[in-house]
Amino acid sequence: MTDVQQTDLPDDVAALLGTRQYEQTGEFPVERGYIWTSCASVENGNPLYWDDDAAAAITDGPIAPPTMLSVWFRPHHWAPGRTKVALPLQVHFDLKERFELPEAVMTDNTIVFYEPVRPGDVISTAQVLQSVSAEKTTKIGTGRFWVIDVEYRNQRGELVGVESYTGYGYRKAES
Repeated sequence: MTDVQQTDLPDDVAALLGTRQYEQTGEFPVERGYIWTSCASVENGNPLYWDDDAAAAITDGPIAPPTMLSVWFRPHHWAPGRTKVALPLQVHFDLKERFELPEAVMTDNTIVFYEPVRPGDVISTAQVLQSVSAEKTTKIGTGRFWVIDVEYRNQRGELVGVESYTGYGYRKAES
């Protein structure tokens, strides 16, 4: 999936393509209270998330809504003993810094789901830089597009999902 013009990409960035970075384990296990609160906030009454008998019959037990996948890897902004703010999607911030691009937007986000996430699971992630474009100018400024995959696995090493982000880091257009 790598789509890079090697002549335009610095060697240090090219070396990161396809490399698993920032492997980490979630700070808390998947928990039903989070699931119920999330479902209640959007009035999602799906019995898979509320009724143990229905979940047992349909999915061999309770599961988390697939759309909550990234919840389980997002670090709390503060935790005891942490000396700096933890950021999700650190590869994105690394690229902004490396290319001196102060602004950024996410232009696309897709998720592919695999094994269901269940209460008690502990989710681990790794970020993989898939591509970086040549410098481009758009209406909002000049910068680069990049694609970062976040791979999610449960404590058994089973793939539970892959989330792909396309970001655009840029310098604002001169007015």
